[in-house]
Amino acid sequence: MSRKIRMGMVGGGIGAFIGGVHRMAAAIDGQIELVCGAFSSNPEKSKASGKEFFLPEDRVYGSYAEMMEKEKQLPEGERMDFVSIVTPNHVHYGPAKMALENGFHVVCDKPLCFNMEEALELEKLVKETGLIFALTHNYTGYPMVKQAKAMIKNGDIGKVRKVVVEYPQGWLSTKLEDSEQKQASWRTDPKRSGIAGAMGDIGTHAENLAEYITGLEITEMCADLTAFVEGRALDDDGNVLLRFDNGAKGILHASQISAGEENDLNIRVYGEKGGLQWHQMEPNTLVVKWLDQPKQVLRTGVGDLYPSAQSHTRIPAGHPEGYLEAFASIYRNFAHCVRARITGEAVDPIYEDFPTVSDGVRGMRFIDRVVYAGSSEEKWVKF
Repeated sequence: MSRKIRMGMVGGGIGAFIGGVHRMAAAIDGQIELVCGAFSSNPEKSKASGKEFFLPEDRVYGSYAEMMEKEKQLPEGERMDFVSIVTPNHVHYGPAKMALENGFHVVCDKPLCFNMEEALELEKLVKETGLIFALTHNYTGYPMVKQAKAMIKNGDIGKVRKVVVEYPQGWLSTKLEDSEQKQASWRTDPKRSGIAGAMGDIGTHAENLAEYITGLEITEMCADLTAFVEGRALDDDGNVLLRFDNGAKGILHASQISAGEENDLNIRVYGEKGGLQWHQMEPNTLVVKWLDQPKQVLRTGVGDLYPSAQSHTRIPAGHPEGYLEAFASIYRNFAHCVRARITGEAVDPIYEDFPTVSDGVRGMRFIDRVVYAGSSEEKWVKF
């Protein structure tokens, strides 16, 4: 197959933050090209965005419904192979559902959708169609995150006992949404964000990272959620106690009012023989602490790392593998799977490593249960 995988995009027009991130990440490995899009619910803005992205005028659409219908009519190899959905939460389900129903693979920004009902419907559609669905929990794409996962799976630190995962930010320490700042505006609006604020936006990243690295599943939780900023409709801070399916215990903290913090997602996992520590703001480093040996510092691209870490390392040691590269790992792996599906060839299992619709369902269940737990008189709530 001598062509790139063809991407259509829903959302992400001029001025949108996450759309630009997705376009850059998809392009990094040279496997994917943007061929069409419905970049805004405003047709004129969508057309202007398409011009900015150097797309043919007839491949820029006024709505995602129009895009699905017209792209489906094009010959295979000319039409898009998949759609990337980069809209606010309440506009994930519609285009994802229509894409699947019309035979297109899907990449969707997190969280999966607006509510649990939509999540289960999308999971059902993916199973019925057999199409490929990737969810961009991008932090799973870092080489040192994959090294940590491989070490735990291999039993290097023994049975996991304790998980501490945190995602503090400070950007919503004031009522920024009143200034009509776009990112703050939709994230704090229940009609667009859903039933959770910080927990839906970044708490789901913490939940996903904890389950991805450990290979465990959360079974119960005890939660305390707060909206500290007066007049804010959704939580901006939360503290959660966790129980996992192997008996391990955990703590999850997510906050957008931790003044002065940037994007300090971090995780510590402690097993019977040692512990692991990783910080997103220093992503090339994985600290390993042993019960009976000196501390180790593992670095991306240095030494004998597990194949999953090595295969997701693009550049020589000492050059930071960053946010865009982590995003790009999801797009690259997804592209390899789509290419294999088109050609009928087998895909290397190492490229099947990306979050799926089922991870999205767990994320939506986390949102649903943590909000319930935060308002319930019950001490422990089933996941």
